[in-house]
Amino acid sequence: MTMDARRFVAGRRRPVPSGAGVLVEMVPPADRGLPLMVTATVAGVDLRGWAADHRTDLEQWLHRHGAVLFRGFGPPSVPDFEAFFASLYPDLVAEHERSSPRSHVAGNVFTSTDHPADQRIYVHNEMSYSSTWPARLAFHCVAAPETGGQTPLADVREVYRLIDPAIRDRLVRRGVCYVRNYGDRFGLPWQTSFQTDDRARLEEYARQAGLTVVWRPDGGLRTRRTGPVTARHPVTGDVVWFNHATFFHVSTLEPTIRDGLLAELPEADLPTNSYYADGDPIEPEVLDHLRAAYERATVSFPWQAGDILLVDNMLVAHGRAPFTGARKVVVAMAQPVAEAETRA
Repeated sequence: MTMDARRFVAGRRRPVPSGAGVLVEMVPPADRGLPLMVTATVAGVDLRGWAADHRTDLEQWLHRHGAVLFRGFGPPSVPDFEAFFASLYPDLVAEHERSSPRSHVAGNVFTSTDHPADQRIYVHNEMSYSSTWPARLAFHCVAAPETGGQTPLADVREVYRLIDPAIRDRLVRRGVCYVRNYGDRFGLPWQTSFQTDDRARLEEYARQAGLTVVWRPDGGLRTRRTGPVTARHPVTGDVVWFNHATFFHVSTLEPTIRDGLLAELPEADLPTNSYYADGDPIEPEVLDHLRAAYERATVSFPWQAGDILLVDNMLVAHGRAPFTGARKVVVAMAQPVAEAETRA
């Protein structure tokens, strides 16, 4: 059965027949078009089988809304979650150039982040600082938090539209440079980020990924990479705001963390920072404007145990709100995309 995602309008639920009867119901998003919620109407629905039968519809919904939330299908195990995701996207990918602490859970599944619970993670498109990134993300809520802990979502098509054209055109013209420092005191060690302790292997990866490598006298590593701030979605053709310029910039950090780092380190040695591609600083008012655009495009929903969220990583940015309680959200990634395939 094929259904046109355009039929789902705000405030109007749609049952989806499947074989013997109606097994799921679509709950259209009421806030900025995402996420579309798919809920089980009866107990015991096999999400993996249902999704396989509706793969074309699911892709259409992802391309329209950017994120689809599955709820009420029972509490799947982590292996069940991975099997569901792999049945849709067999080319699961491991993280590279890691920028946030994570723990391996099982197979190709990791904790979404091990960042301290009292700190937020700003919205971002996964690995948009790299030359390759996953087109698909899947999050699974193993344990819901007591308070907070939402995964904010922002449609980066909307972010693109919200940015003042003069600022947008300037950034498009000038591009962005990402500077990262790896060490034991702040940020991640390079061995953790690149998943190797072999310098020659890292340097070969860097050459292919367009990274400039500088080895520091203390054994630490500094990398630089320049790239675009926009991309064109390889399927929908949408031009999207797709970069880490705001996320990596020191001014986006929580004030206490930012001030603590700047008290300890010169700007050149910060774990991450962003500049124009020629090395000039990005103006504070530009960064304030970009953060305001992200904030205006951001929506949130409360996690429930058992939830699975599929995200088109090129259409929707994600983050994490501070939380209390034993929140556990795991993630898997699939469908690698190269920058060369997405030039706007």
